[in-house]
Amino acid sequence: MERNEQELSCSSCSQGRLTEPCSCTPRETGTAVIRPTDSTITFANRLDHLLARLGWKRSDHRIEPGLYRLGNPSAESPVFASANYTLSFDAVRSALTGTDAWILVLDTKGINVWCAAGKGTFGTDELVYRMESSGLAAIVTHRKIIVPQLGAPGVSWPDVARRTKFIVEYGPVRARDLPEYLKTHTADAAMRRVEFSLWDRLVLTPVEFNHVALPMFIVAAVLWFLAGPVAALAAIAAVLAGTVLFPALLPFLPAKDFSVKGLFLGAVVALPFAFVFGTNPALPAWAAALGAVTPLLVMPAVVGYLALNFTGCTTYTSRTGVKKEIFRYVPLMTAMAILGSLAGIALGITRLLGMI
Repeated sequence: MERNEQELSCSSCSQGRLTEPCSCTPRETGTAVIRPTDSTITFANRLDHLLARLGWKRSDHRIEPGLYRLGNPSAESPVFASANYTLSFDAVRSALTGTDAWILVLDTKGINVWCAAGKGTFGTDELVYRMESSGLAAIVTHRKIIVPQLGAPGVSWPDVARRTKFIVEYGPVRARDLPEYLKTHTADAAMRRVEFSLWDRLVLTPVEFNHVALPMFIVAAVLWFLAGPVAALAAIAAVLAGTVLFPALLPFLPAKDFSVKGLFLGAVVALPFAFVFGTNPALPAWAAALGAVTPLLVMPAVVGYLALNFTGCTTYTSRTGVKKEIFRYVPLMTAMAILGSLAGIALGITRLLGMI
């Protein structure tokens, strides 16, 4: 099938990110469409990044997959592979300021490189398909493509070499190290080290919180009506513990499994609420006991579940490890949540009926 390559003849085509081919002066070459881009991060780009961090319209932060020209690349210019998640693509192009290069964007469904590699969308088949459909072999004279190190779990370099005759170079973990990497095409130990600093962890919390914010407020409102403000505060505290405290304290929490870490943190957060309900002099002994048990069952389950969700945000975990955690701990969390909820509902009903 014949495709068009866009040769640019006006400077306006290179401003900002284009997700459609430039239409200044198209030229028929019989190859795929090559889209232009540059290293400038505009206000619109930064706004997109903010909305992506907040989880706003999660599937919308993507660009068209395919081959992009950065600057004025030649047949000898390096080729980089990237995801079509805007934050991933923008990290690569902004790090390559002043570099003429080709960027081959894979269709990862708007997911970052690490997560897409785990899901298989940043993988060997997709990489080979984009290389072939873009006509990359006819565009560059060398046979090397630089793949992010975090994409390595999804890309088999022997298969790529066998199917395309291209050699896969696994670049550094962070895009900002690309200029230094290009000097020798060798990544030192620092470039290979995966860091997960406090900032790296906290920057992920808005997305996690946004996913559960509405259910949290609904549950808090219902609990306020059934059991009072302390119960409502307990619901909010559990969600904040799972989405903010857990990532902040991740390296310091005991145990290896994220679920166990979350259960432990949830139990610690639940203790003050259990004490308040359990020592309430206005409640009979049986009601006080149920009041103490309820947060000790429900809050750890909620925090543990949110902690389990966080496994998809970090390179600490593996696909097989996450599956083991799901089958091992989700039934326990479900049982705890059901039992605790039943106890809480029973208390709420007796309170509304004036029995306590």
